[in-house]
Amino acid sequence: MNNLEELEIQLLLEGVFRHYGFDFRNYALASIKRRIWNAVRAENLRTISGLQERLLHDPVCLERFLLGLSVNVTSMFRDPTFYLAFRQKVVPLLRTYPFIRIWHAGCSTGEEVYSMAILLHEEGLYHRCRIYATDMNESVLRQAKAGIFSIHLMQEYTQLYLKAGGKYSFSEYYTAAYDNAIFRSTLKENLIFSQHNLATDSSFNEFNVILCRNVLIYFNNTLQDRVHKLLYESLGTFGILGLGQQETLSLTKYEDRYEELERREKLYRRIQ
Repeated sequence: MNNLEELEIQLLLEGVFRHYGFDFRNYALASIKRRIWNAVRAENLRTISGLQERLLHDPVCLERFLLGLSVNVTSMFRDPTFYLAFRQKVVPLLRTYPFIRIWHAGCSTGEEVYSMAILLHEEGLYHRCRIYATDMNESVLRQAKAGIFSIHLMQEYTQLYLKAGGKYSFSEYYTAAYDNAIFRSTLKENLIFSQHNLATDSSFNEFNVILCRNVLIYFNNTLQDRVHKLLYESLGTFGILGLGQQETLSLTKYEDRYEELERREKLYRRIQ
């Protein structure tokens, strides 16, 4: 990356932060550079400076930009071994709690939130749970709240559900309607979807479980440190933290404040 390109990226991100309050200044550079250039091409522009000018004067362009910048790679029961480990190692601990608060940070379009709701329902715990699912992007939150996904994905999701230890027929959880699978409204009863930005917002409750999977990998070290602090301060003592397979607490200042509950699946328990 040449100096001019780096300067243009910095100015664009600074402008978006100062004008709209969305802070991408500490995202991993290679990742955000790729997404910015995708936005430049999608807007039929030639330069990053051109994109900056349009973004600052057109809120609709900002909506498109935010959607493109969000990393919305997800699926139901993504990494099924994680959900299997959650059933085996975390659920027995949760059974001892009278009420369970769960924060799913960076929930994207909600597939993994509904997966957790199904798992907790099958384990007889869902009625005791409140799942707070947050994302910085309003557009993906609207999709998540709807609980409607492509029917063409259900065959793949059924396989992941079974690998995750699913106990029933996956088709029991949705109704097919044309090209859509509409998930049961009872799964939404204890879900609260809300906008929250990990880069700028603070803690909003104390949780027994926090899932923040495949989010930190897109942040630089400065922002990762901030988010680790936020997660730690939001988790009650003996609370459970779940990260993505490529993420870790190793070499963070919070490493000694957790014990590994399941190393391979990046499940940790706060001990101090």
